[in-house]
Amino acid sequence: MKMKKNISRTAIFTIVCIAATGCAKLDEKLYGSRSLYGNSAGSAELGGVYSQLYGQTDQANTYALQEHPTDEMMGPTRGTDWGDFGTWRKLHTHTWTATHQQINDTWDQLNIGVFRATQVISKATDNSIKAQASFLRAYFMFQVVDLFGQQPFRDPDAPTSSIPTVMTRPEATDFIIKDLEFAEANLPATSANIGVANKAAAQALLAKVYLNRAVYNAATVGGPFTFAKADMDKVIEYANKITAAGYTLEPAGKYFQDFAWDNTQQSKGNIFGIYNTTVSAPASAKNRWRMGLHYNQTPGGWNGFTTLADFYNSFEATDERRGVAYPGLTNLIGLRAGFAIGQQYGPGGVALTQRSKQPLIFTPDVNLNFSTEAQGIRVFKYFPQPSADGTVNDDNSDNDYVFLRYADVMLEKAEAIMRGGTDPLGQTAVSIVNTIRTPRGATPLGSVDAAAMLAERGRELYWEGWRRNDLIRFEKFNDPVDQRPNATDKTRTIYPIPQRAVDTNPNLKQNAGY
Repeated sequence: MKMKKNISRTAIFTIVCIAATGCAKLDEKLYGSRSLYGNSAGSAELGGVYSQLYGQTDQANTYALQEHPTDEMMGPTRGTDWGDFGTWRKLHTHTWTATHQQINDTWDQLNIGVFRATQVISKATDNSIKAQASFLRAYFMFQVVDLFGQQPFRDPDAPTSSIPTVMTRPEATDFIIKDLEFAEANLPATSANIGVANKAAAQALLAKVYLNRAVYNAATVGGPFTFAKADMDKVIEYANKITAAGYTLEPAGKYFQDFAWDNTQQSKGNIFGIYNTTVSAPASAKNRWRMGLHYNQTPGGWNGFTTLADFYNSFEATDERRGVAYPGLTNLIGLRAGFAIGQQYGPGGVALTQRSKQPLIFTPDVNLNFSTEAQGIRVFKYFPQPSADGTVNDDNSDNDYVFLRYADVMLEKAEAIMRGGTDPLGQTAVSIVNTIRTPRGATPLGSVDAAAMLAERGRELYWEGWRRNDLIRFEKFNDPVDQRPNATDKTRTIYPIPQRAVDTNPNLKQNAGY
């Protein structure tokens, strides 16, 4: 069983879950509130809401639901490894059901975040605390709306016996926008670190909500979608505010700086995420490299997830984002940043072997049901910091985990212009895309259509948890991909409400197709 959990759980927070999420689970746990957020977080209760984000960095649940069903990730079974009762295979093949464990756990995890944030909002008298809690509630609610299409909601002052009301997708989207508008108005322009919300964080999430509003307001799940010019203009407005605040793209040769061990000190493009230090690393960024590393690499990994060959082949050979030798990493332990294919090397440039002593050569071919331990191209967007002697202790890795990045915001602006929005600064969609491509070493484009825009978002944002969201907006989520040869029904663009939640809350209605 490879569904590893690396999140510290230090205190029990017992709630009546039917009141929060419409489920029957009564023993949800509070990730211990820490001094991680400093005085700027405002309260221990608010720290408890922030800490609910830690589960977003697991390789399972929200991250898995957003990545495994797409064209850029799969979790092949390798002998007896990574079978996990078909969890990963069902996600990639779009064959999940309303009792899928990761769907159940994701529903609980996100809705508990909504409930905790609501409790803080209802009790706080300080607008700075309310603003942070409003932003966090909006983040969790955005994920619920995106994944499940409905949002249960309970007033924290209501009796514990009351049944939560349920917002429709459009109603919840409007609610999220109001939360974020309040947050933007009351958050500071700057914050102590990436782990404390500021105005740019609210603006970045507002841009993402407006860009996806057509999906959430659509009469039919999965499209077709009609993108309102007013919504696209809002995306552009918020993107321009973030640019004016001083966020920038990483220069040529520095793409992986946003994910490296010193990204707090060096990155100019990371807007919001989870702050890690070598003393306290609650975000478990190590999950992102361990889930692909072979057992014999340094550090030893879980030998799990891969990308798809077609996705890897969408990169030009000159594109830095495809992979580079990273100083302080490759020269010490042999690991390259980005995609790993072909013969793998360890410390001292030694060619590595599999457990069978055959050469460790990662191959493009991979079978979802029956793969060897070396099949599949691996991805190392985040990576550990080796010591000078080539050893790695990644239990407290310093890499901040990133949810919102400036490059994402700029590509959203480009897409909004492509979809009919007007930029008062006069930028064009293709000029923005080329501003991102050129320093990466990719050939500038002469024009940008929907296919090119979707492909560029994939190349810039791969494995960051946004691919499903993007594919749905471009109406490509149900297309066949490697190991899923047939198109799937549009009802698969949202997940089922967990059956136990439907059974305990009569206001929840099961989504079509389930």
